[in-house]
Amino acid sequence: MTDASSTAGPPSAAVAPEPAVPSHRNALGNLLRGALIGLVETIPGVSGGTVALVTGIYDELIESGHHVTAAARRLITGPDRNQGMREELRAVSWVLVVPVVLGMATAVLTVAGPVSRLVETHPETMRALFLGLVAGSVLVPVRLSGGAWRGPELVRFVLGGLAGVLLTSLPAAALEPSPWIIAPAAAIAVCALVLPGLSGSFILLSLGLYQPTLQAVDERDLGFIAWFGLWACVGLVVIVKLMRHLLTRYHRGTMVVLAGVMIGALRSLWPWQDQSGAATAPGADWPVLLAVAVLGVIVVQLLVLVESRKVARAAGGAPSAPVRSTTLRP
Repeated sequence: MTDASSTAGPPSAAVAPEPAVPSHRNALGNLLRGALIGLVETIPGVSGGTVALVTGIYDELIESGHHVTAAARRLITGPDRNQGMREELRAVSWVLVVPVVLGMATAVLTVAGPVSRLVETHPETMRALFLGLVAGSVLVPVRLSGGAWRGPELVRFVLGGLAGVLLTSLPAAALEPSPWIIAPAAAIAVCALVLPGLSGSFILLSLGLYQPTLQAVDERDLGFIAWFGLWACVGLVVIVKLMRHLLTRYHRGTMVVLAGVMIGALRSLWPWQDQSGAATAPGADWPVLLAVAVLGVIVVQLLVLVESRKVARAAGGAPSAPVRSTTLRP
């Protein structure tokens, strides 16, 4: 899955400088982005990584997460522990990270209960809305992949789609929320948070831990929340390191695969499902639900348009595409 851009040219050739990861300096805007990520992470089938991708902060969040984990590693292993830690922490975009984390925490703590009840009482309508939101987001990684897809990209796209279908077809379980069940579930769910197209809430739902987790948040069960958060951090360290490597070395291929995963994961958001989660034929309310899904697509495209114009203004140019492709520095 090696990208053409990752191969170095001959020493005598002129090498264009790598495009920098765009910087988001508006703290209020980042707070709202974080709130959106926190909101969708309470919804089975929708990924916070998708929101980060649509709002243009995905690469920058991965880069900052890498520097945070690198700072902890430098402090523990050296060399130059204190100096090395400070160097890594200075590279973190705190004006992005802090508001996003605060926005996520605020949204989760305030809407977890109401969203859970809304999904229970209006499942078809909510799934139709989320289907439109995710479907409208697929164009983002497609455009970020850059250029027309050839045979290898099409194969990766299909494989990503199959992976999305497989991961969202996991049979539902009913596990007891003991500490040793919560630990791996939290680590896996947070990985889904980082990966666009995969929902951490859906993973918890498949394991039978969705309702216990939202209930613990709604009731401020600090013991449950602290244990879940600890293992979520462990999973986050692993997935951030992996995603940064992929985005640095194989940006185009990674975006192609993510687009496929997002398409495949739409299976879990088909509005008409039976009690086991299997898809059924559309009901008589299909025109209304279709309109709801289209509304979701429009909302996402408006977000993409706003973000692209903001990036274009910052660069002093015209918005040629909804979101600009970026490359992380190795």
